[in-house]
Amino acid sequence: MSNRIVVDPLTRIEGHLRVQAVLGDDGKLADAYSTGTMWRGLEVILKGRDPRDAWAFVERICGVCTGIHALAAVRSVEDAVGWKIPKNANIIRNLINATLYTQDHVTHFYQLHALDWVDVVSALSADPRETAAIQAKISPHHQFASVGYFSDIQRRLKDFVATGQLSIFKNGYWGHPAMKLPPAVNLLATAHYLEALDFQREVIKVHTILGGKNPHPNYLCGGVPCPINVSDSGAAGNGLNEVTLNYMRDIAKMAIEFVNNVYIPDLKAIASFYPEWTKVGGYKNFLCFGDFPEIENVWDNKSLQMPMGAVLNGDINNVMPVNPRDVNEIQEFVDHSWFKYADGKKGLHPWQGDTIPHYELPKGAEGTKTKFTWLTTDGKYTWVKAPRWKGHCMEVGPLARLAVGIGLGVDWIKEPALALLKELD
Repeated sequence: MSNRIVVDPLTRIEGHLRVQAVLGDDGKLADAYSTGTMWRGLEVILKGRDPRDAWAFVERICGVCTGIHALAAVRSVEDAVGWKIPKNANIIRNLINATLYTQDHVTHFYQLHALDWVDVVSALSADPRETAAIQAKISPHHQFASVGYFSDIQRRLKDFVATGQLSIFKNGYWGHPAMKLPPAVNLLATAHYLEALDFQREVIKVHTILGGKNPHPNYLCGGVPCPINVSDSGAAGNGLNEVTLNYMRDIAKMAIEFVNNVYIPDLKAIASFYPEWTKVGGYKNFLCFGDFPEIENVWDNKSLQMPMGAVLNGDINNVMPVNPRDVNEIQEFVDHSWFKYADGKKGLHPWQGDTIPHYELPKGAEGTKTKFTWLTTDGKYTWVKAPRWKGHCMEVGPLARLAVGIGLGVDWIKEPALALLKELD
């Protein structure tokens, strides 16, 4: 009988995700399934509430991608009632959103993703001189590049491991042969993991100034809660004057320096040790609705700095137009979800759909409804609905934004992306 592995919950993500894997007789992965094991019910929570307050509820979906669901909510309300936002409000929203993008990518790479590739314990055997030499080679302008600095990081790490309380580093696959980084690179990445924590602390101050707090900054239908007015106060009670604006400028400079001198060099260095991972998995349908409008209240690719479009079957030379207002483009299906529609096989646009729980075990499942041990895909098996664009399963997110941007020939997206691919080839 094939071996089974269950990871439940899958950590380092927001929400509850269960992964079931089936191994063949040769010990290699033969099949895998994922399921959302928690009904969050935010659609139900919103029923009967003032639409102007929706943003405050939906952004609690996640504390990592904080704020973006709130921004989507206020934009939806504004579009529905025809409200126009001022120019300064558009600028401030873009600043909050851009800060989130920067913070989120760095956080995801170091705190949520890197530990699948970086062997922290291996860093204990590294030669700090070799690590400093690597740092000087891949990023000579980074301020922390001395032998003494990496020796101190290694000493702190040794003291930490010696306590026996590994905390966030507990249960890692330390020493596994699939981890290919040499000790010197592991020490480099571990040092930058710690630096990324300091980066987060600083960069989110932009959210505090403009949105009042982080996570979950404040938004407002029709504008923002912090007008640029030297005699008024910002969302956190601080005046949006020359001092705070210059402070945010300094934070932006720090963020750019960290991304250019730490984040991107680390991405390149670590990716170069795992080239085989670029050849497996992935999907060839991409969808992006765009963002960062340069002109307030104008949502087309002449205004959007990050353009919108769809790519099917990997054909980036044929970016298809998308229309966020067309209810026939997006449907959510519940065939395999623990919800029910009047017509269970028909997909519905989110504003037409229902969120009515209908929990049952699929055929062939093992265990009980309150404590199942194995789920099958023959029936309903997840609390996650299945969204489709014109009937197609689509990938969204960073790779989709790149695919659409490259396909549309947006220089600031296309040129660095193609340069990186050439470098890693």
